[in-house]
Amino acid sequence: MEIQNKAMLITYADSLGSNIKEVHQVLKEDIGDAIGGVHLLPFFPSTGDRGFAPSDYTRVDATFGDWNDVEALGQEYYLMFDFMINHISRESEMYQDFKANHDQSKYRDFFIRWEKFWQQAGPDRPTQEDVDLIYKRKDKAPIQEITFADGTTEHLWNTFGEEQIDIDVNSQIAKAFIKATLEDMVKHGANLIRLDAFAYAVKKVGTNDFFVEPEIWTVLNEVRDILAPMHAEILPEIHEHYTIPQKINAHGYFTYDFALPMTVLYTLYSGKTNRLANWLKQSPMKQFTTLDTHDGIGVVDARDILTDEEIDYASEELYKVGANVKKTYSSAAYNNLDIYQINSTYYSALGNDDAAYLLSRVFQVFAPGIPQIYYVGLLAGENDIDLLESSKEGRNINRHYYTREEIKSAVKRPVVADLLALLSWRNQFSAFALDGTITVETPSEHDIKITRTDHSGDNIAILLANAKTRTFVITANGKTVLQNK
Repeated sequence: MEIQNKAMLITYADSLGSNIKEVHQVLKEDIGDAIGGVHLLPFFPSTGDRGFAPSDYTRVDATFGDWNDVEALGQEYYLMFDFMINHISRESEMYQDFKANHDQSKYRDFFIRWEKFWQQAGPDRPTQEDVDLIYKRKDKAPIQEITFADGTTEHLWNTFGEEQIDIDVNSQIAKAFIKATLEDMVKHGANLIRLDAFAYAVKKVGTNDFFVEPEIWTVLNEVRDILAPMHAEILPEIHEHYTIPQKINAHGYFTYDFALPMTVLYTLYSGKTNRLANWLKQSPMKQFTTLDTHDGIGVVDARDILTDEEIDYASEELYKVGANVKKTYSSAAYNNLDIYQINSTYYSALGNDDAAYLLSRVFQVFAPGIPQIYYVGLLAGENDIDLLESSKEGRNINRHYYTREEIKSAVKRPVVADLLALLSWRNQFSAFALDGTITVETPSEHDIKITRTDHSGDNIAILLANAKTRTFVITANGKTVLQNK
């Protein structure tokens, strides 16, 4: 199935029911045509990070089902799979073979060997200056010791958790693995491949090892060359300044709009529409929009779209207005991996307020691109404090496990029913075509008017909204579709 201009659900395989079959059942019986695509978060055998430390891409974790279940889902929805191009589990065949056979292993070049990497720079490297230059997720050098079967030790590059060992994407053995894995994913139904943490994939002496140009373009183009003959697309994942996704988009790739979540929060907290309007005017059409994902709400992504003062204001308001949101949940005390993200459901970030939440989704629907809706957000879910405290994992505040009974109850709530109706309408109305146009006006400090028009000019959707009162009216070719007065 080709990618469709229809809203995409983001979900774990065991969060809307206990497995992939139940996810499929929920979509058909409870969600309906509000969703046209599914980003099925990593469903492979994994040793950590809720699937993002894959050990074997050739199999579906038996807890979730099998490839038949995935392929059946792909018969009705376009699908996105995750490929962790930067790393793989230390329980993988590659790591275990290297550990057992050291330099005799066929995978001896598969990983980035820290000491060998710095040998190319000369003696006495790395210096502290070298290590400080690296764009890190930790407060120390991104390394991890490996002890081989012969008793010797080395260090391997390790950007993230200790289960996630970085891959040398420039080695021939890694290139062969990447090609085989991507081709297999498409054969099993993937229409879109999300390149997780791809900006970290290229390491080069004398750089910060993050989005290293021009080498990063070589990696992206190599992946595109693999997928293009199979009619599959790439979605590079990057949380950073919005100019980097813009640059990627200019090269013809789909990108994420990770700036929208904080910009919309600022808009609804302050009641002022100017920042949202300015952002929508410059946003590309070939993108997927988000308000929430399996990670936290990004802060750095909105830098320079919002001023530093406005970002600080929105962040503080989130902790003040948000329901059961505390700063400590986004700290090291709760294993937070990114100090630039805030852990909360989007609904709770807006104080569990139905009017504010529905308007946030209306803004997302009218933004350029294809909306992605995280499963908790689709059901207007509140912060799960019990799961958070039982796991001491900050991101679990937004990772509730729904039973069928909870789902059937949630879809009857007016705010969820309105959201599903909004998405169903948006999915079929041609004014939101990606080759159409958008115009944005701000009649007053608190008002915004967004007009979406298809390529022919025959179909027009108009949103009139007030960010202060959280009221809005949506019309389609002059007829009212949805309103909150």
